[in-house]
Amino acid sequence: MLRISHYLRALAHPDREPAAGARGTPGQRPPVVIWNLLRRCNLTCKHCYATSADSPFRNELGTTEALRVIDDLRDAGVRVLILSGGEPLLRHDLFELAAYAREQGFFVALSSNGTLIDADTIERVAAARFDYVGISIDGLQDVHDAWRQMPGSFAKAMHAVQLCRQHGIRVGLRTTLTRDNHPQLPAILDLMREHDVHKFYLSHLNYSGRGRRSSKFDARHQMTRDAMHLLFEHAWEDIRAGRDSDFVTGNNDADAILLLHWVERRLPQHREQLERMLRAWGGNASGCGIANIDNTGDVHPDTYWWQQQVGNVRRQSFRQLWTDQPDPLLRQLRRHPRPVGGRCAECRWLPICNGNTRTRAWAAGDLWGEDPGCYLSDAEIGRQPSAVAS
Repeated sequence: MLRISHYLRALAHPDREPAAGARGTPGQRPPVVIWNLLRRCNLTCKHCYATSADSPFRNELGTTEALRVIDDLRDAGVRVLILSGGEPLLRHDLFELAAYAREQGFFVALSSNGTLIDADTIERVAAARFDYVGISIDGLQDVHDAWRQMPGSFAKAMHAVQLCRQHGIRVGLRTTLTRDNHPQLPAILDLMREHDVHKFYLSHLNYSGRGRRSSKFDARHQMTRDAMHLLFEHAWEDIRAGRDSDFVTGNNDADAILLLHWVERRLPQHREQLERMLRAWGGNASGCGIANIDNTGDVHPDTYWWQQQVGNVRRQSFRQLWTDQPDPLLRQLRRHPRPVGGRCAECRWLPICNGNTRTRAWAAGDLWGEDPGCYLSDAEIGRQPSAVAS
């Protein structure tokens, strides 16, 4: 995850620069945990990594088990917990689990499609005092409803945003970039201003779950570059205007290199400072700074790795499977830089990007091969002409 506003704000206010080495020792720094509390969802989105559907799924963690997992995560040092699904509002004990997590000192966020946040539920959502509620928007009405495969889902999601803001809840819009919504990105960002939304998270398409079948709709490389430049400009404009906004991207760590090139052109006096911060950040954090627990208790390096388990919280403590006796895959992912091949191995920016998103490489046939989602040119990554010719 690249925190664009975080780094640009540090350039505007050098006294806020993060300490060098903030990444920490791989596997020792407690991860952000994204927890798919259930797999059931009232939508069937075309790019769903969990392949959710509106039906019950077997063998899901019960309330008692889930409360124990929260204790387990606390004891492992985890402090940030994102409650997801499926659609988490369909889980009967969501608010009980959220309240308990807050009591244990967690930063608790809710990731929702927004369609179930209405006049009947907003009071409970507000009473839960989530630190942040992320609501997914995959374009304007026609595109969003087509990708979410439910007419009217866009209107319901935007109504949820409005209700959250009326109740003082910090809310963010989440968009997965595709060819279909790329032309609508400026208008989506306008929605952010119109509805007083604090955060915008742009996710690049990851080829996992139904998203693997939808990979043909991934934004072309130039589309992705254009989208990123738009976010850089919006973030910098807000910082200069003193707005409390937060622009973040995920699932393509080449974004960090493009940001460095943008700063080199727009703010050349800050280029060296930004490169220092990005090297300390260290790029893709799957299996290190990010962990995922699915609905049955299986643990994955992140939310897009459901085909690969590194343990289960029913059989082991989180600390044991994540820190004390990590799976060989976790040990490989925690090498920095990672042992990757193809263009990634030849890239001068590997220490910053860390090989980008491994699940896209996996979908292309080689877990440790180059990431097909990288949009940087051979010249930008410093690839030698002889290597290109061969």
